[in-house]
Amino acid sequence: MLPYLTISNMMHAVDIAIIWFLLYKIIQFVEGTRALQILLGVGAVILIKVISWYLGLGTVSWVMDQLITWAPIALVVIFQQEIRRGLETLGRRLTLRRAHIDNTFEHQLIKSLDVALQYMSKRRIGALITIQRDAQLDEYIKTGIKLDAYVTGQLLINTFIPNTPLHDGAVIISKARVAVASAYLPLSESTRIPKELGTRHRAAVGISEASDAITVVVSEETGEISITQNGDLLRHMDQESYMNFFEKQFLAERTAPVRNRHWWQRGGRAQ
Repeated sequence: MLPYLTISNMMHAVDIAIIWFLLYKIIQFVEGTRALQILLGVGAVILIKVISWYLGLGTVSWVMDQLITWAPIALVVIFQQEIRRGLETLGRRLTLRRAHIDNTFEHQLIKSLDVALQYMSKRRIGALITIQRDAQLDEYIKTGIKLDAYVTGQLLINTFIPNTPLHDGAVIISKARVAVASAYLPLSESTRIPKELGTRHRAAVGISEASDAITVVVSEETGEISITQNGDLLRHMDQESYMNFFEKQFLAERTAPVRNRHWWQRGGRAQ
């Protein structure tokens, strides 16, 4: 057995392990999106090419060659959103988070969110609140109506009162201020979002896929409170659950997001 333990063989093993890891991450990244179906289609084309070459089917093999030749360009165009999201995710993970010394704003933010969520949830007032973290949200802030106001529960409540000019869209909190209201957020294309959830939840998941922002949603149908982060959707959040979540995220920067289970399996409370 020892003769096989050469440096060359070990490097080949490491090489194969890295490729398998990258493939696993790619599949994990596109799981539940249209990208997975497209990748399966690409795999089918490659399989047909191999079979046609083996059986000597020249015309079919030539057609598959043409598809494979032009496929990279088509994939870049089709997957531009997923590629961008993946690069942004990689960039965020390589960025060191700054430690907070003064948590005055964080305490005020948590208090304001609690006041607003309790009021709106009981009255089934739909709301979509995004809190910027390290990744900048300037392209989404530009789509909203500028407020640049101090964060208070009363302001958040009044913003989402039905049939008012600013109640549609999202409120974005940036740099300790309510930056804008009525902002547009990217909609997630994930097929794992339950069908009973509407546009607000799809937008909340979408912005969490595109950035490290935390987004809070109040359903206008049920009054249910949900939170999204890093593509995860936490549903059925009661006051104790979301307060614990906010304190861990905003007051303790060392706390990492929960990743033990898939987001569609998670509830408001830790199991």
